[in-house]
Amino acid sequence: MKTVILGTAHGSNVAGKRSPDGRLREFKYSREICHMVREQLTERGIRCIIDIEDDLEPSLSGRVARVNRLATKHGDCIYVSIHNNAAGSDGQWHSARGFSVFVSPNASTQSKLLATTLLNTATGMNLQGNRHYPSTGYHIKSLAVCRDTCCPAVLTENLFQDNREDVDFLLSAEGRKTIAQLHTQAILAFLNA
Repeated sequence: MKTVILGTAHGSNVAGKRSPDGRLREFKYSREICHMVREQLTERGIRCIIDIEDDLEPSLSGRVARVNRLATKHGDCIYVSIHNNAAGSDGQWHSARGFSVFVSPNASTQSKLLATTLLNTATGMNLQGNRHYPSTGYHIKSLAVCRDTCCPAVLTENLFQDNREDVDFLLSAEGRKTIAQLHTQAILAFLNA
């Protein structure tokens, strides 16, 4: 049985990482979505673990080491790190909107397939926003949690924490449900492919 490891975004001890009005805090939002997805996957008989349960951010190497320990312990795993995007670091509102997914330059075929499945699911839910997608659909960036983990790994950016409309949607009951369902549906589709 595959194990799904869900990755939380940052921690309460990381400066910034919030909407300009402070309503959305990425660390808190990510953990809430991770818990919702874990519940949905567990109900369907999928083993699901959240990488960091508390609100503090370990070092990136500490996070990667934890994921790799879990992957070694449980065997056949995938890792999905759940975040919110930001167009700037200036504490201002911006116009960029929508979902995106990242893999590392050394991404495995399985990582790329997982990223494509997530993107296709997001597109089907009309979450693509106004961003340009590369020809692959997914973005390639050397992110430690994708690059240095020993299992297929992706990082999702679930809309923009510095876009008013995205924040309003993310914080609504419908928005939370949609983002959780996006991850659950895509993970199930990947596991059943």
